[in-house]
Amino acid sequence: MGDTRILNIGVDFGTSVSVIACDNGVRACVPSYVGFPKDMIARKLLGKEVLFGDEAIKHRLSCNIFRPLELGVLKHSDQAQENPGGYKQTVDVAKKLLEHLIDIATQGRPEDYVIRAVIGAPALASENNKQALLDIAEGIVDFAQVASEPFTVAYGLNLLSNGLVIDIGAGTVDLCRLQGVFPTRDDQITTYKAGDYIDNVFFDLIEAKYPDANYTLNMLKQFKDEHGIISSNAEKLYLTLPIQGKPTALDVTDEIRQACRTIVPEIAEGIKYLVSTYDPEFQAVLKENIILAGGGSQIVGLSEELEKYMQETLGYGSVKRITDPVYAGANGALLYCKDLPDEELTALKNVTHKNLQH
Repeated sequence: MGDTRILNIGVDFGTSVSVIACDNGVRACVPSYVGFPKDMIARKLLGKEVLFGDEAIKHRLSCNIFRPLELGVLKHSDQAQENPGGYKQTVDVAKKLLEHLIDIATQGRPEDYVIRAVIGAPALASENNKQALLDIAEGIVDFAQVASEPFTVAYGLNLLSNGLVIDIGAGTVDLCRLQGVFPTRDDQITTYKAGDYIDNVFFDLIEAKYPDANYTLNMLKQFKDEHGIISSNAEKLYLTLPIQGKPTALDVTDEIRQACRTIVPEIAEGIKYLVSTYDPEFQAVLKENIILAGGGSQIVGLSEELEKYMQETLGYGSVKRITDPVYAGANGALLYCKDLPDEELTALKNVTHKNLQH
């Protein structure tokens, strides 16, 4: 590429949060929300035509809020033909979010770079899902590849053989077995009981126990993100919610524990399947290299619960939590991007902000 400045970027485009890591040292995490002022008064109040992340959430009463991803993939990407209007709107919103991330990475000067990006997707994302990510990247980055999110985590850890990564996000839980080559579909499992599922179960349990309390799903999500727990020996957990306008401390210990436990059975069955179908000579070392990643990996007691299951069904096992759950996927995607030769990346069309030099 001659003397052209090259910027490699790893993107974890998530259902709940979107994360970038760049080889110019920039790292950023933005909640995956895009807001548009509802009317003239809202535009005057906010002084902007579009808001992102925490700012969009903060001003959600004045905005129409969109979260372009659902169950780990772009909404309507598997039904684009049946719902072209919905798919186009989702692509437009997702493009704005990706442009916002790229502006952060380039300090608002994307034209100064040739941008190479690896974008994470759920382990078993369909070809339509993957193409949708390339669609939103077109015109924003120059070269891109879509990669399995748990694979990018493993790549960042240099865990490329005899390892099993479990990436627990908001929309999906992705399990990926590494055996020294690119993982195939047989090496990966995706389940949909993940962070959003926990939030909805928690909501229903609180509604049943405290029918007079006032709250939103976002309030419960924030509490779960900070206090998610499975362990039965924890102290009581209280959530302050208004009841007829009066803030009231409510005991939600059993409810948060019960909600968080709902994701365990499918993860445990996924571990059992991927271990039991692995080469028997290497099953022992695989069971010692199971890594929890993603926001859900921080649920207190989850690793111990999975180890207990493995002891009962597989004899033994070791489950470790990753130390940087927010950035692990993007960091790994960045390292993978830097190692990829140009010909392994898709050259995107309609990139008008620069002329590429080879």
